[in-house]
Amino acid sequence: MSVAWDEASIAERARAFLAEHDPARMDRLGFLRARFDAGLAWVHFPEGLGGLGTRRDLQAVVERELKGTPDNDPGRIGIGLGMAAPTVLAFGTDEQRGRFLRPLWTGEEVWCQLFSEPGAGSDLATLATRAVREGGEWVVDGQKVWTSSAHTARWGILVARTDPDVPKHRGLTYFVCDMRAPGVEVRPLRQITGEAEFNEVFLTGVRLPDSLRLGEVGDGWRVAQTTLMNERVAIGGAPARRSMAGVVADTWRSRPELRTHDLHQRLLKLWVDAEVLRLTAVRLREQLAAGHPGPEGSGMKLAFARLHQELSGLEVELLREDGLAYDDWTFRRPEAVDFLGREAGYRYLRAKGNSIEGGTSEILRNIIAERVLGLPSEPRADKDVAWKDLPR
Repeated sequence: MSVAWDEASIAERARAFLAEHDPARMDRLGFLRARFDAGLAWVHFPEGLGGLGTRRDLQAVVERELKGTPDNDPGRIGIGLGMAAPTVLAFGTDEQRGRFLRPLWTGEEVWCQLFSEPGAGSDLATLATRAVREGGEWVVDGQKVWTSSAHTARWGILVARTDPDVPKHRGLTYFVCDMRAPGVEVRPLRQITGEAEFNEVFLTGVRLPDSLRLGEVGDGWRVAQTTLMNERVAIGGAPARRSMAGVVADTWRSRPELRTHDLHQRLLKLWVDAEVLRLTAVRLREQLAAGHPGPEGSGMKLAFARLHQELSGLEVELLREDGLAYDDWTFRRPEAVDFLGREAGYRYLRAKGNSIEGGTSEILRNIIAERVLGLPSEPRADKDVAWKDLPR
């Protein structure tokens, strides 16, 4: 018989778990595996898959009770947590869920996202990476770009074209790509920050068993929408322990000699914008507790990108010549983005990518206009044209 979980019972379960699993006496991975098995990884997931089948908002109770215990380093495995996991849960078979979700959550296996291509960035549905079926396998050829964490990933979520004879949205299929398979080549992309957190991935004759397909053949666009909607919520609506507005405000308080009236007015406006964004994110997470993410996440992500860029620009102006300093141009391939742990120069440069990653701001404005505001769609002459007949 299922349990009707509430805050008190969830807190009791978390305390009982902690009493039986002392993190001081266990290794980190063993503790995380036990937490997953106890249903305290993500409580809104089904029992047996790291959850208890209860309300999403009760996860905050678990985090409060287990504060100070080993975590799964969410910054390093954000793509797996925010994008791959919801998609595997929604479209995966029982075998796929059982295989992927536990090592994903514990951080044993890092995931990356193989969506964007050099010729299909903003218009993802025009992607050209092909997957051809040969018996029980699919042979994949193509190129992906802007792939975060590909250099550390064990698995990738991949959308490929399996039928070029139908319109672009209908000939796609969604796969889990084995990043260690022969034919997978990962090359770094050096960014304006001097680092290479992104990569380009070349797929040459990569053989994937049909057991790594998520969803039905040709239904990849619908599966991908689940990933994209969760991605935008993860970027724009995730709770933050420390905000960019807080970082700039700390600088303002500690450096009174840098203050001007104009900068003060701009800081106050951006602080209000940040608080509006925070409260909107709280409301969005409450809506998520009752169902799947919708187009509202696009608005959150759009606002997040604008706010981060304006705040990082204000910080550089506030610091004057100190804001132009940059700590380290050494070429590195980091495992995670340390946005708030670096100096103002890094934040200013890295924020430029916020309006590209997770859906460009231009595309998100279209989504908001059409799916939230109900405005007329833009003319799409290629809507009913077979992909192979599209001009390139």
